[in-house]
Parts: sequence; C-alpha cells; structure tokens
Amino acid sequence: MPVEIERKFLVRDGRWRAAATRALPMVQGYLGGMDGKASVRVRLEGDVGKLNIKAAVVGMTRAEFEYDIPAAEARQLIDQLCVGVVEKVRHWVPHAGRTWEVDQFSGANDGLVTAELELGDEREAFERPDWLGDEVTHDRRYYNHALALHPYSAWPPP
Repeated sequence: MPVEIERKFLVRDGRWRAAATRALPMVQGYLGGMDGKASVRVRLEGDVGKLNIKAAVVGMTRAEFEYDIPAAEARQLIDQLCVGVVEKVRHWVPHAGRTWEVDQFSGANDGLVTAELELGDEREAFERPDWLGDEVTHDRRYYNHALALHPYSAWPPP
C-alpha cells in the first residue's frame, strides 16, 4: 500500500518567497465529512485534475492513493458534490537539498500559510529553514480536510 510520510509546520514569515522556484494555484474539495476511514479529495492543480484518497488518521504516516482525472470532471465534482472547498497557491521552496511545499491559503482560510516536507522515514533528519514556525503535523485542525469544513477564518482568536 502506498504511504505518505509528511511533516507539517506553520510559516513564521515571508522570507521563503525569495527562494520559491514555482507556484501553482489549487482548489480542492472533499466528498465527505471527517468521520470515515478515509479522506476523499478532488483537486484541480492548475488545469490538471486529481482524485486522492488518504487514510483518515492523524500523524506523519498515512496510506495514500492518487489518480489523474479529467480537469472538467474534477471541476464538476468540486462544484456539485464536495462538502467543503480549500483554495490555495502551492509554492515549491528548495532548502538544504530538499524541496518544501509552502501553501498560501485564500478564501475562507486566508491568512494561513503552512509548509510541508515529505520524508522517506519518520525519523529522517532535515534542516529547518529560518522561516519555519511551529510543527502542526499532529494537529488535525491544520489538515486540508478539516480546513475545508472548519475554515481558519472561523477559528476563535488565539
């Protein structure tokens, strides 16, 4: 079974922008709530459609399946069947031999910026960029599925 091993962090400031090599707008929706065994996501990455299924567990390692689908079908699924939507721009930011994915959210999650790093092993060491903030890998609120249903803009002030 394919797995994803990923760490997620808040982003402290905008210093990452100078190193970004690529950016891609994304919109994604979820085909159900958060009470099942899996998260089923439909995403438009620019003009490419994707269907993604992840185990609905909190943590670094989760089973993950992803398939290309026609962009028009992805748009139709997002518009007609999804229960929550997330809009963001993903930026690829190289640092110390790795590439971080920095997501700058918009819409109902405007103001939130997170960074993710995929690893080959949960214990794999990596160098943290200076712009990286607190780790939120184990905080379900920051999972995109949760943000689609309970947006950042609706959270109580800290």
